[in-house]
Amino acid sequence: MSQILSADPTDLPSRNNQSAEPGYKLIKRNGAISPFDSSKISVALTKAFIAVEGSSVAASQRIHEIVANLTADIVAALTRRSAEGRTFHIEDVQDQVELALMRSEHHKVARAYVLYRERRAAERAEEAAKKPKLVTPEPGLSMRDAEGNTIPLDFARLETVIAEACEGLEGTSASLVLKEARRNLYDGITQDELAVAPILAARTLVESEPNYAQVSARLLLDKLRREALSYVFRRPEQATQADMAARYAEYFPAYIKTGIEADMLDPELDRFDLGRIAAAIRPERDMQFQYLGLQTLYDRYFLHVANKRYELPQAFFMRVAMGLALRETEREDRAIEFYNLLSSFDFMASTPTLFNAGTRRPQLSSCFLTTIGDDLDAIFKGVKDNALLAKYSGGLGNDWTPVRGLGAHIKGTNGQSQGVVPFLKVANDTAIAVNQGGKRKGAVCAYLETWHIDIEEFLDLRKNTGDDRRRTHDMNTANWVPDLFMQRVQEDGEWTLFSPDDVPTLHDLYGKAFKTAYEQAETDAEAGRIKLYKKVRAVDLWRKMLSMLFETGHPWITFKDPCNLRSPQQHVGVVHSSNLCTEITLNTSADEVAVCNLGSVNLVAHVTENGLNTEKLAKTVRTAMRMLDNVVDINFYTIPEARRSNLKHRPVGLGVMGFQDALQMQSIAYSSDAAVEFADISMEAISYNAIWASTELAEERGRYQSFDGSLWSKGILPIDSIEHVANARDGVDMDRTQRLDWVALRERVTSIGMRNSNCLAIAPTATISNICGVSQSIEPAYQNLYVKTNMSGDFTVVNALLVKALKKRDLWDEVMISDLKYFDGSVGQIDRIPDDLKTIFATAFEVDSKWLISAASRRQKWIDQAQSLNLYIANPSGKALDAIYKLAWSMGLKTTYYLRARAATSVEKSTLKGTDGKLNAVSPAAINPIQAMRARAEAEAGMNVCAIDDPECEACQ
Repeated sequence: MSQILSADPTDLPSRNNQSAEPGYKLIKRNGAISPFDSSKISVALTKAFIAVEGSSVAASQRIHEIVANLTADIVAALTRRSAEGRTFHIEDVQDQVELALMRSEHHKVARAYVLYRERRAAERAEEAAKKPKLVTPEPGLSMRDAEGNTIPLDFARLETVIAEACEGLEGTSASLVLKEARRNLYDGITQDELAVAPILAARTLVESEPNYAQVSARLLLDKLRREALSYVFRRPEQATQADMAARYAEYFPAYIKTGIEADMLDPELDRFDLGRIAAAIRPERDMQFQYLGLQTLYDRYFLHVANKRYELPQAFFMRVAMGLALRETEREDRAIEFYNLLSSFDFMASTPTLFNAGTRRPQLSSCFLTTIGDDLDAIFKGVKDNALLAKYSGGLGNDWTPVRGLGAHIKGTNGQSQGVVPFLKVANDTAIAVNQGGKRKGAVCAYLETWHIDIEEFLDLRKNTGDDRRRTHDMNTANWVPDLFMQRVQEDGEWTLFSPDDVPTLHDLYGKAFKTAYEQAETDAEAGRIKLYKKVRAVDLWRKMLSMLFETGHPWITFKDPCNLRSPQQHVGVVHSSNLCTEITLNTSADEVAVCNLGSVNLVAHVTENGLNTEKLAKTVRTAMRMLDNVVDINFYTIPEARRSNLKHRPVGLGVMGFQDALQMQSIAYSSDAAVEFADISMEAISYNAIWASTELAEERGRYQSFDGSLWSKGILPIDSIEHVANARDGVDMDRTQRLDWVALRERVTSIGMRNSNCLAIAPTATISNICGVSQSIEPAYQNLYVKTNMSGDFTVVNALLVKALKKRDLWDEVMISDLKYFDGSVGQIDRIPDDLKTIFATAFEVDSKWLISAASRRQKWIDQAQSLNLYIANPSGKALDAIYKLAWSMGLKTTYYLRARAATSVEKSTLKGTDGKLNAVSPAAINPIQAMRARAEAEAGMNVCAIDDPECEACQ
């Protein structure tokens, strides 16, 4: 076995012509360069398997298939991780071989491979120790510049850039990064490869010291500066961060000119006082990024031509700020105010706003909600509207309830309807075809009310079995559940399914009016006046809803009645669905497409160990509300129904992110009354200040058009509208505690009015929280140490607050890192960690869902829309799911989002530096859970739950 394993997968002779993408090279331990040939990996893997499993004919056939798949996975991982550097170090290749063996659960082969690597490393160290220590000069390596000229490699500058990147960051070492970087240097290295080498070096150190994530980001900045400055000034340029203190002022006007000439930036930006604007830029804020955040911006947000970025981070934030200030009277002042809020990470606008503000097509809104009519013209207009709205990065929620059900009569042809499902298939395929302008995958969610006769087929849409023509594998789905259904479930009563063309009024009714009309429809059906209907046991349908949610991740559970009974705009319409992420609750109709404009307050920036900084929070919210209101007027609308609705009602959705970080900064456990209380206090403060800010905007700019008759005009604020739900249900379990002066605010709202029909909604913030380097939305942490995969690559993520707490108690060391890997980022099973830290840093599946629901209920009482609330369950069962969702309903939640259930997971132990070599079964669930869940469902007839951060799901900010 040792002889076979001693064949290095990069040193074996080639047996065929299979190789990696042309241009990739391998750096061996002695510094020699050779072409990368993936066939050598195949040979080494084949020999290793034969040594463990034998060489019979049956075994050989099986091994051949396994090796082919493993080799493809290894090459894909290598080329993805090194797409820019185009070189691999031998250790990187071996890391990937080891990881692939573990992921595929070939434990015996993997164990032997790890032990062999450890033994060979020890032998090399012993051999090196025997050699005489000679002082040798630094080799005179050369490099190739952008024009292909060979020039001396500038070690002095490399040392300067690395030293600058580590400056002021505790626990980091410039010499250690330089040492790691030198492993990937070779004679003739390209300028791009030289820029990537120290980044890759710093990334390997993140797990031992989270501050290396900032080091990696600063090193990426150096690469970006060279790229952007060279493009803008049309000559080879590079600059250190120290240089940028002076160079941003020179660069910024040239950047604006470049963007306008490229037909990307709005020419109106050139009419700002660019000298004043440039002088307000804060270059030092480039240094606050974590690597994941900056790499995400680099890959998908910064403007580029022919894949050459010409937008630096502070120019990016200023461009967005200027784009949002275009209609302001004092626009330089406002642009600088907006810039300071964004660039400080106190608040972050949503992804469409960041993508498009200041550009020629400023589609800045996040979410669009539509109602689909019951005829072919209306249905295909709805599909076309989806395409137009998705083109510029909008997330979509479609209300399909009006479309008649399977078997319904079609008067025009005297035929029978095929129901709603075939049209959902068309909408599904449209979302894939129109991939948001090539920037991210199109995303749409279909909603259907629980009384629709096609509801049972609707529940099956995401199944992997059955007629594929009646499946929508890419579309999200959600149940729009009336309170009456939940009451029938509790009573174990019957539930009747109807086709909407027979009961057209049900679609627009809620509360007691819905109950009256529904019961009349049941009477009509019994009397034979309605022919197409079906009776089911309510509990059986509820169980199927939960079963499909568990197995496929869909449809989500959302509640129609609280969304409408608490809607400020019930005087001018009905909320027929939510959006893609279940936080938007706005009216839709044939004439109005609801639009919402999102952004999120970063709680981390407003919390200290002593609690919430309410004064700073009030200032942030005031500016943020102005920015969001500006979106309504600046926005590029792709369909008239969206423009009409947005200008008439002017809804915005201010949310939060970094909730768990804020708790941990205060040493508060998520599973505690203190966490629920903080959710209440923080959301009350945000709600109070957002409503106040909207009244100030109304005073300055005027009320929104449909204000008269709204709940606002009647002095009914979100906290007051809870009683509407309580009256309709005969009670609701929601806390009513108030701390601020709501009497004064209520008087102000009724006398001055509101600028915005809706103010608050908590979105998932999956991407913008990465940019800011904080935890997502209101989520508990999935793990404290893991490898995150998204469209920008693989990133080691460590909970810096945990590391800080462990350092404070002298517990952070290599053993602790090894333990965290072994226990999949969980601290609960590590004996050395004190109990108080175990509760504070508990991960998502260690937090009982009742705490998430309780905190969400406290927030919901202050929110005029809803919140994207994921629910976690470590030990799923029908009884547990039933209890969770009934609790969510009884505590007054308007919507829920994904159900996340635990799969067999573990941290990638081989690619993280300092592994202890333990070979647990490694599943990618912790890294890309959606793929792992699907695999498990197929293997065990288990479940399919969407990812914690599905890299293809970019709909949530």
